[in-house]
Amino acid sequence: MTTAPGCIVDLFAGPGGWSEGLRALGLRDVGIENDPAACATRVAAGHTTIRADVAAYPTAPLRGKVSGLIASPPCQTFSAAGLRAGNDDMDLCHQGLDDIARGNDTRAALRAACADPRSLLVVEPLRYALDLRPDWIALEEVPAVMPVFEHIAHLLGRAGYSTWVGVLNAADFGLAQTRRRAFLLASRTRPALPPEPTHAKVPQWDLFGVRLAPWVSMADALVLPPGVKVNTRGERSTDEKGRTAGGNEFSADAPSNALTGRARSWKLRSGQGWKLPTGKPAGGVERYERAISEPSFTITGSANRCKWVKDGVEERNLTLTEAAILQSFPARYPWVGSRTKQFEQVGNVVPPLLASAALRPLVPGALEVAA
Repeated sequence: MTTAPGCIVDLFAGPGGWSEGLRALGLRDVGIENDPAACATRVAAGHTTIRADVAAYPTAPLRGKVSGLIASPPCQTFSAAGLRAGNDDMDLCHQGLDDIARGNDTRAALRAACADPRSLLVVEPLRYALDLRPDWIALEEVPAVMPVFEHIAHLLGRAGYSTWVGVLNAADFGLAQTRRRAFLLASRTRPALPPEPTHAKVPQWDLFGVRLAPWVSMADALVLPPGVKVNTRGERSTDEKGRTAGGNEFSADAPSNALTGRARSWKLRSGQGWKLPTGKPAGGVERYERAISEPSFTITGSANRCKWVKDGVEERNLTLTEAAILQSFPARYPWVGSRTKQFEQVGNVVPPLLASAALRPLVPGALEVAA
């Protein structure tokens, strides 16, 4: 691999959430991703991609060439929508971080001891950071990973970085979704600060006399452009073997207008239909239903089971295009893979609008470009 000096490397790059966020700031990244469908989506969207296992990829060829490091390690083992095996592996993750900071690579042994080997992927960003010493770092994960992020921030602070760790709500930055995610921002060249919210649940003025806009509703976001086609089973798509998904295809123009025009009676219902051992619904504090006049609940990889409900009657599934828009992707973003893989990509990716917000105060030049 050849990288230009000062390039941005995106670990676990997925289908391009961070990449789209950077693109909005006039910047580009090189994404390292192992999933073939996500790689194909990235390539179709015009994002530079290396298909490789982040944990096995060598850092030596990148030294002296990387100015920014981004990572969203797989969250399934820690997510409230999963089995949370990562909670059982948390001590092993902390041990892995301390070992890496001491220059002792014990990842293989720790991975073998994990209830879910994917849990240990959360230590990979520290390995890259300490080997490459980029000017700035941005990490994103589900809130359950906050203890790991705080540990990483402590170790980065000892290495000369200013750090900030916290949870951001996507609705506070203009998304039609109350998605909450943990972020770690770090810089060697400037103070690491959280982004300033642009929206609020109740419109208000901030400390600087700037009015915060109200949260964006699903009705506001889902005004689809002309010509978009949706399918009653999600989307008409072709998988890796060339097979086409079934379902009835129709234009989104009229259904979109119908949804937004009758906002008082339409709701989006989570289709997960199961609960955690605690008795709470999957997704933690997220509600099972939201009125279209509100932001959506967190869009996950199971969004293909979400339903539009009118007057208590389930009318049709949430489409892939609608799920992608609620994640702040363009309506025509070129998702590749089977219907299931496409929804997984949409649900597991960092929303581009939230990525841009997190990067804007961190990345040199981003403020000027965004303005």
